[in-house]
Amino acid sequence: MSQTSMKGAPRSKEFDDVYFSVADGLAETRFVFLERNDLPERFLGRNEFTIFETGFGTGLNFLATWQLFKAHATVGQRLHFISVEKYPLSALQIQSYLHPFAHEFPDLLPALVKGYPDPVSGRHDIAIDDHVRLSLCIGDMNDIIPAVSEQIDCWFLDGFKPSTNPEMWSPTLFSNMARLSKTGARFSTFTAAGFVKRGLREVGFEVQKMRGFGTKRDMLVGEFRGCE
Repeated sequence: MSQTSMKGAPRSKEFDDVYFSVADGLAETRFVFLERNDLPERFLGRNEFTIFETGFGTGLNFLATWQLFKAHATVGQRLHFISVEKYPLSALQIQSYLHPFAHEFPDLLPALVKGYPDPVSGRHDIAIDDHVRLSLCIGDMNDIIPAVSEQIDCWFLDGFKPSTNPEMWSPTLFSNMARLSKTGARFSTFTAAGFVKRGLREVGFEVQKMRGFGTKRDMLVGEFRGCE
């Protein structure tokens, strides 16, 4: 469930937090998840590029990634975007909340809304177009990620902030990230929480602190090196 904040940004009732930046949600997505994961450069040379996201929310990260992939993919390349969401929005809510960005995604947003599944538990594999597949997993991260078998090129650690959603930022998440990551897999996240940094380092990620988006001082980025 969600509601609209006083400033107009969609806000989760469960976590009392906005889905994206009030200042500019799309700029935030591009800064934190696309640029800091070195996309689109990392698409190069991959027949299929697989991204795992820890909070689908409104789908804004997916739309921005799909747009970038369409602009830079070579012939035959495919994108697989896997995302987990415990409290899914409806297609109508997504269309409403992303209306301010509709001009950025004139074809992609309607396609997402059309293909969006009923918000029921389980994994929903959706062929968004001939080259892009969305796997939307509805349920608790700690239940879902142990069953994932795909090898991951890139992680979008989103979801709500660790202080309000600590159960998601769990040892189960970190250990399964190590299990699923290809060597050199990248991650980025808006948070710089100390236990997140330590948890990722303990399972084999090289972690760096960088300047965050807008007024946010810090965020984390890194690469999987494997456990020694």
